[in-house]
Amino acid sequence: MQDDPTREAIVGAARRILTVEGPAGLTIRKIATAAGHSTMAVYSRFGGKDGLVDELFTEGFTRLTEALEAVIPTDDPLADLDQQGAAYRRFALDHPQHYSLMFDRPVPGDEPGDATVPIANGALDVLARGLARAMEHGALAEADPLATAVAVWGTCHGLVSLEMAGSAPPGIDWAATYEHTCHALLRGLAPS
Repeated sequence: MQDDPTREAIVGAARRILTVEGPAGLTIRKIATAAGHSTMAVYSRFGGKDGLVDELFTEGFTRLTEALEAVIPTDDPLADLDQQGAAYRRFALDHPQHYSLMFDRPVPGDEPGDATVPIANGALDVLARGLARAMEHGALAEADPLATAVAVWGTCHGLVSLEMAGSAPPGIDWAATYEHTCHALLRGLAPS
């Protein structure tokens, strides 16, 4: 696809609004005004709000996948998984509104389109490959890497979501809790 300055302006405006106001701020009129274009420009490029939200959704998962892939593999696959876990948490905390859009489905009536599924699964695939590598090295018990990735992801996601919601007693050291839980989870998956 050739560069489309109007499309880029609309996505940039939507991204800024998402960052400042959260998903509730994503209205076609507000985005179009911020981009300096008509509402028709949004409809002609994205088919409407759902298409634009899909764009932000896939952008978020692309960035998350890139953050996980940025962990350079070492000779210690468990340490690499720890680093990927830290990258996941960092992404969520650095991009809370994008993270919410990706996981909480906060835009009423919006369901990610079919074309977004492979992109959304990219980050999970990175984790599954890392787990498979750890299994091949004997650091983890043999199991279905994808099913194991879903279990690990669920644990990490749950902790990050609780942290972001402030759902814990005062004084919880979230970084230490997250790191400890990731270590304990991986130790629990070690061969017996």
